[in-house]
Amino acid sequence: MPAAGGIGPGNLTPFVTITCIVAAMGGLIFGYDIGISGGVTTMTPFLQKFFREVWEKKEANKSTNQYCQYDSQTLTMFTSSLYLAALLASLVASTVTRKLGRRLSMLFGGLLFFAGALINGFAKAVWMLIVGRLLLGFGIGFANQSVPLYLSEMAPYKYRGALNIGFQLSITVGILIANVLNYFFAKIKGGWGWRLSLGGAMVPALIITVGSLVLPDTPNSMIERGRTEEARAKLKKIRGEDDVDEEFRDLVSASDASKLVEHPWRNLLQRKYRPHLTMAILIPFFQQLTGINVIMFYAPVLLNTIGFGDDASLMSAVITGVVNVAATLVSIYGVDKWGRRFLFLEGGVQMLICQAVVAACIGAKFGTNGNPGDLPKWYAIVVVLFICVYVAGFAWSWGPLGWLVPSEIFPLEIRSAAQSINVSVNMMFTFLVAQVFLTMLCHLKFGLFMFFAFFVVIMSIFVYYFLPETKGIPIEEMNQVWKSHWYWSRFMEDLDYPINGNLEMSKGGQGPKLV
Repeated sequence: MPAAGGIGPGNLTPFVTITCIVAAMGGLIFGYDIGISGGVTTMTPFLQKFFREVWEKKEANKSTNQYCQYDSQTLTMFTSSLYLAALLASLVASTVTRKLGRRLSMLFGGLLFFAGALINGFAKAVWMLIVGRLLLGFGIGFANQSVPLYLSEMAPYKYRGALNIGFQLSITVGILIANVLNYFFAKIKGGWGWRLSLGGAMVPALIITVGSLVLPDTPNSMIERGRTEEARAKLKKIRGEDDVDEEFRDLVSASDASKLVEHPWRNLLQRKYRPHLTMAILIPFFQQLTGINVIMFYAPVLLNTIGFGDDASLMSAVITGVVNVAATLVSIYGVDKWGRRFLFLEGGVQMLICQAVVAACIGAKFGTNGNPGDLPKWYAIVVVLFICVYVAGFAWSWGPLGWLVPSEIFPLEIRSAAQSINVSVNMMFTFLVAQVFLTMLCHLKFGLFMFFAFFVVIMSIFVYYFLPETKGIPIEEMNQVWKSHWYWSRFMEDLDYPINGNLEMSKGGQGPKLV
């Protein structure tokens, strides 16, 4: 086994830290966008200009059914067109990430996002909004494909969890910044604040664009493209020591193994990648069905519906944003200490309790006709409090781990393709949930929270039985984890899986021995 004790290749050099911080900024574009789109869609001048029917409905509905006031397919199309584009882009991005390197993929992401933000800021008609959103989506597809991989490959394995969650942290910071800006831009006289909100996305886009130009490529990616000597020099610099031979050999052998694979996509269907494929599909699927996007996305809309004014609802979105960032910091602290499973399970329980309470609160006041009458102050505060506890539960479990775990369990030969599946599934369900949420809210009423709570139960059971612990295990040795798992081991034939990438058969061929 590679040196885990002493000063093995596990040191956190300043070089790596800075590199990872810059790369993680890629999450800003995604976060900023989630935060902005929810807020902009409650801004009256924006609705008046582009979605008059929604605005008229909202005005007419002041007194009656609060559940249905935003139910408009064009409005949801505006928010969710982005995820469709991201889904398509992540499929292309897989090839770019593999053939041209992680950072070029980030560069494309930044540029596309910049273009989309520009068009949105100057939008005159709905089609311009949609085109802008599509470009933003392409940008996000590229960034979400390359950033988590880049971070997992750069980080020393002892700190991989913490550095990788930097991506999720910058998503939450993006959401928070967006919420704060919405709050102030909504106050601008003359009602053109939404242009600043949408155009402001150019800033995070510039950060990732410039970042990708100054970042080094990962050694894994250089080896994959045949630049071995450069990769060795880079690895020394990253790890801050000269003796990197062992890790370097691991990387090269992993890369050689991955070169034998002609069709990474078809390859994913092989029996031995069953656990990886299962995780690449189910983790992002469950992550979307925690109901988090719905809460974050529509926090302003939801709170507006529960009876806060426009202003108050943007403000409380800022509060949930702060909670989100704080809880993500908790998970950065704990993920390599307490492990992935603990956080998953604890977060699940926490979300479940909160969903039940929020459903009960909303159900009690709004009943099924959606007319709350006058809401007492304490009542609204209780709902917001539980929404905050819920957000915290998500932000230290499924939030960051939904990106971390998939990016660390894939062997190099399928890594790009599997990460693409991860991003695509994520975007597909984000799209579906965003598209049908407002309609579901209209029909299911408060039962919507129970719908998501049901999935939280399912996903916690799934994690408990099927997800092995992956903390502190070098990426190149992840196969051991599956081999020793009660269920997944049946998919792992010994011969398929050289340990450490070096196939050393022990005498008599009883399968590989630990090197």
